[in-house]
Amino acid sequence: MGKAACTGMKMELTVGEVAARAGVAVSTLHFYESKGLIHSWRNAGNQRRYPREVLRRVAIIKVAQRTGIPLADIQQALSSLPEARTPTAQDWQKLSSRWRADLDERIARLTRLRDQMDGCIGCGCLSLKNCPLRNPKDEVGEQGPGPRFLEP
Repeated sequence: MGKAACTGMKMELTVGEVAARAGVAVSTLHFYESKGLIHSWRNAGNQRRYPREVLRRVAIIKVAQRTGIPLADIQQALSSLPEARTPTAQDWQKLSSRWRADLDERIARLTRLRDQMDGCIGCGCLSLKNCPLRNPKDEVGEQGPGPRFLEP
C-alpha cells in the first residue's frame, strides 16, 4: 500500500476541491485546461478529476502571472515539464531562470520611466519634440506633420 493510501490522502481531486485549495475560480481551472496548462480526466460519471500534482502547477501559474509573465510564456515553460510528476524545486529554478531576464528588463524600463517622470511632471509643454516620455529623440517628428498619438 502506498504512502497516500496509508495516510488517507486523496490522489484525485474534483474541480471544486482544486479551486478551493488553489484559491482560484472553477472557471479559471477550465480556462487553464483549455490552454493546455493543466490536465484532467473524466470519471465514469463524466466528472472532471485532477491529480493532486495540479495544485503545484496552478501555484506556479499564479506566481508567474503575478510577476507579469504572459500566459503564452507560462504555457511554453510548463510544456517542458513532465505532466506525470509534481514540479520540483529544480523545475521552478529552471522556469524562473527563463523569466529572469524579461523581469529585469521590465524593472529597468519602469525605473527609467519613473526617473523621467520627475523632469516632466508639471512642465506644461505642448510640444512633444523634447519630451522623453512621449516622444524620445523626436522619433514621431520623422513621420511628418500633424497629430500622431491616438488617445482614448
